[in-house]
Amino acid sequence: MESAILLNQGNLEEIRNRVPVPNYERSTNNMGIVHIGVGGFHRAHLAYYLHQLKNSDVTTPWSICGISLREADKKIFDILKKQDHLYTLMIKHPDGHIEPEVIGSIVDFEMATTDSECVIARIAHADTRIVSLTITEGGYNFNPTTGEFNFDNSDIQYELAHPNNPKTIYGFLTAALKRRRDADLPAFTILSCDNIEHNGDMARKMLLSFAEEQDRDLANWIANEVTFPNSMVDRITPVTTSDDIEKLARNFGVKDNWPVTCEPFIQWVVEDKFANGRPDLEKVGVQFVPDVGPYEKMKLRLLNAGHSVLGILGAIHGHQTINACIEDELFKSYLRTFLDQEATPILGPLKGIDLEAYKNSLLERFANPNIKDSVSRICSESAAKLPKFLIATIHENLADGGSIKLATLVIAAWCYYSDKQINQNGQPIEIIDAMHIALHDAAKETKGDPLAFIKQELLFGGLSENKRFANTYSTLVQKLYKVNNIQKMMKEIL
Repeated sequence: MESAILLNQGNLEEIRNRVPVPNYERSTNNMGIVHIGVGGFHRAHLAYYLHQLKNSDVTTPWSICGISLREADKKIFDILKKQDHLYTLMIKHPDGHIEPEVIGSIVDFEMATTDSECVIARIAHADTRIVSLTITEGGYNFNPTTGEFNFDNSDIQYELAHPNNPKTIYGFLTAALKRRRDADLPAFTILSCDNIEHNGDMARKMLLSFAEEQDRDLANWIANEVTFPNSMVDRITPVTTSDDIEKLARNFGVKDNWPVTCEPFIQWVVEDKFANGRPDLEKVGVQFVPDVGPYEKMKLRLLNAGHSVLGILGAIHGHQTINACIEDELFKSYLRTFLDQEATPILGPLKGIDLEAYKNSLLERFANPNIKDSVSRICSESAAKLPKFLIATIHENLADGGSIKLATLVIAAWCYYSDKQINQNGQPIEIIDAMHIALHDAAKETKGDPLAFIKQELLFGGLSENKRFANTYSTLVQKLYKVNNIQKMMKEIL
C-alpha cells in the first residue's frame, strides 16, 4: 500500500480510489439536524443512516451540525475540524473482513464551552428542524429513584439564574426555543438517540421541568409545539483503538485520526411524530412506528441485559472481552437460558420481529471476534444500567411468578465484584461507576448481613423485603463468597 493519505475534503478524490467516499456535495447550507453529543455511536448510527440516504439521493437537503457541551470533547472537535468533519466508519465483520467508508453527513461542529452564543444561534436557526441527542443517561439529569428532575445540580441552579449563559442541554434548548418562539418560527423536534427506555418521554419531561422553573409561558409553548419521538437505537460501537487507526492507514491507505469501528448490525425504530419535517430515512432501513415501547423494551431486556449478564459474570471469571465470554460454552449457554427463560416471557407482542431469530443474532453479534467489546466497558456505570436492564426484569418475574435465579446470580456476582474488586484469579478488576464507593461499602457488609447489598433502595427499590427474592439472593451470594467460583455457580443453576 502506498503512503496513507490524510483524510480531508481536498483529498477525497484521491481517497476515492482506496475506500468509498461521499458522492454528494457537502454544504453548510440547510443543516436541518443539530446533533448534541458527537461520539462514536452517533457517527456509526444517525450520521451513517443520513450518509446512506444522501448517497442514494444526492438531492437530499439534510446534513448535520455537531454540538459538544463538554470540554472533554475538545480533542474530537479539533480532529474533525482538521478533517473537514469527515471520518471513516470501519465495519468489522465476524470473518475478519473490514469494510471502511468515509462518512460526510456531518458538515460543521461547534463547542459550547468555547462559544455558547454561537451554539444557541445554531440551534435557534430557522434551518434547524431536528435537534438529536446522544448525551448518555447521566445527561438527562434525573433522580434514578424518583425519576424527577434534579434541581440540586449546581449547573442547573446557575443557568436558571443566568438564562443567557447556559451550561447544560436544558439551558441551551430553552434559550434556543425562546428565540424560535419570539421570532415566530416553528418549533423543532427533539429526538433522543440515547439508550434510555421511553427516551423521548424522558427528554420531554426533563426539559419541561426545567423550562417551567425558568419561564412558564415558554414551557407551555414547548409542551404544545415541540415533539419528542421515542426511539430505539442499536449498533455495537467499541472504543476506537490506536490499532484501528494504524490498520486503516496500513491496509487502506487512509490517515484518519479518529475513525469509528462498529459491527455490521444496525437498527433504529422511531415514533413517527416530527414537528417540522424529517429525512426519508425509511428508504435506508429506519423503521417508523406509532409506538416504539415494545421494541425498546425488547432491546433493553435482551441485548443490554445480555451484555450485563456476560459482563458481570465474565469479569469475575477473568474474561476480558464479550466475544471471549461467548466463546466459553458455559457463558453462552447461561446467557441463552436467561434470554429464553427470564427475559422473553416478560416481553409483549412485537410486530415484525422474530424473537428467536433476534436472540440468535445477539449471540452472533456478541461472538464477533473483530469487535472485542471490553468487559470493563460493558460493566462501566452498572449502577445506572442494571436497574433498567436487569432488575426491572426481576421485578416483573416476581410479579408474574416467573424464574428469577439466573438474573439473581448476576446481582450476587455484582455484589462480589463490587466488594472484592478482583477476579477469582486474584487479578484486579477495573471498576468504572459513579456509585463505586457506595457499591463497595454496601457489598463489604455482606458477610455480616447477606442482604446488605440489595438494601440500596436507590437501585433495588424494596427487593430486599420480597421474601422470594431475598431468600434466593441470600443463598446465592453466600455460596458465591464461599466457593469463590462463578463457573460452579452457573453450572448449578443451569
